[in-house]
Amino acid sequence: APGEVAAQVGRLIDAILAKPAVAIRAGKSLFYRQLEEPIEAAYERAAHVMACNMMQEPALEGVQAFIEKRPPSWSANQRSKVS
Repeated sequence: APGEVAAQVGRLIDAILAKPAVAIRAGKSLFYRQLEEPIEAAYERAAHVMACNMMQEPALEGVQAFIEKRPPSWSANQRSKVS
């Protein structure tokens, strides 16, 4: 419903901001770099970025939390910050 759009957007923003800042930065950077690339190059770049991201501490916590069927516990300095 039109009256619920702002609430839905707010929930989406909160969900994004709850993620690790390093992952958000990597995703944004990847998105903008891929815009002008052919599809094959974009997929290759994405695979490389995702593999590098998996070596970050927040990604390891996310995977462990998934395996243990619990919410991830990122420290405050890992969460995204509004800039």
